[in-house]
Amino acid sequence: MIPTILTLNAGSSSLKFRLFARDGLALLARGAVSRIGADAELKASLTGGPETREALAAGTDHAAALRALLGFVRAHDDGWRIEAVAHRIVHGGTGYDRATLITPRVIEDLTALVPLAPLHQPHNLAAIAASRGLVGEVPDVACFDTAFHAGRDPLFTHFALPKDYYDRGIRRYGFHGLSYQWLSHVLAQDRPDLHRGRVIAAHLGNGASLCAMRDGRSVDTTMGMTAVDGVPMGTRSGAVDPGAILLLKRTFGMALEEIEELIYNRAGLLGLSGRSNDVAALLADGTEASRFALDYFAMRCAQAAAALTVSLGGIDALVFTGGIGENAGPVREAIRNRLAHLGRFETLVIPANEERMMAMEAIALLRAGSPQGVPPAA
Repeated sequence: MIPTILTLNAGSSSLKFRLFARDGLALLARGAVSRIGADAELKASLTGGPETREALAAGTDHAAALRALLGFVRAHDDGWRIEAVAHRIVHGGTGYDRATLITPRVIEDLTALVPLAPLHQPHNLAAIAASRGLVGEVPDVACFDTAFHAGRDPLFTHFALPKDYYDRGIRRYGFHGLSYQWLSHVLAQDRPDLHRGRVIAAHLGNGASLCAMRDGRSVDTTMGMTAVDGVPMGTRSGAVDPGAILLLKRTFGMALEEIEELIYNRAGLLGLSGRSNDVAALLADGTEASRFALDYFAMRCAQAAAALTVSLGGIDALVFTGGIGENAGPVREAIRNRLAHLGRFETLVIPANEERMMAMEAIALLRAGSPQGVPPAA
């Protein structure tokens, strides 16, 4: 039997998986179910093998999506034994500053955080529930996007509000921590000089943020209490004047649910361009609205990076990652050009690998507790 780690990354309409060998972390299989709740489709492949595509039943939910993924794993089983399931959890609040084994108390705590991450947390929890019913008696491990930012100086975690609000959880948490943790790991291995230095990491994708890192640790980051703050994103607004939100309710008569829908799903690149949240499509489109959306995105990212140099006292490297950061050269160049006044610093592109980071965290917990694995379940 080959001990393996299964990683799950659940979104509102997707469920991505990776299957790693526990020893050496070789990637054995990968895939995703997209368009959950509508015309769902499974795409999966063994490493180096052809892609399997399968249309799933109408109304497929996260449990049915996981069942389809496990069906693919079972059909190609080469003596694999799942020893743990690692789940990406967007919000860990103040209680979770590292990966942890999931217990009923953990589920209760994470459910209480749903209002802080309404676009992600419910689906993360749905994947946990599905896993427990389908994979079998193996440990479920929560890997938090907020954990990397824990322990920052209070200067970077407060809003300018009375302290009792901070004590009640109204504070800056930061997100995309698994991505930044992976970048820190890669820099420690490949560029220890930069790992020790002042690095601004830009995780740019449909969700986007920047992080100031020194000695491989988070110092400051653009996202705050929720994953809608900071720079604009694919469909999320990024930072908006709080007074504008009040105006939308008081003067325009919008309900809170309508405002939430606007800033999470109809803003960002989609809202600015009026066309798409896909950067490749906007670059190809070439219309004035598409160019403006991309210029605005680059400008706001550059402004954020410049502000983070204050938190670090300078900059030694700018590291891009994520779908936009890795693949959209014109956007990287536009951001870099707007930072030319900062002088010389290195620019790197490091592919994101949050799933591998999750598997590493799960293995660390297994080594601490040595629970037994089981074969893939039906």
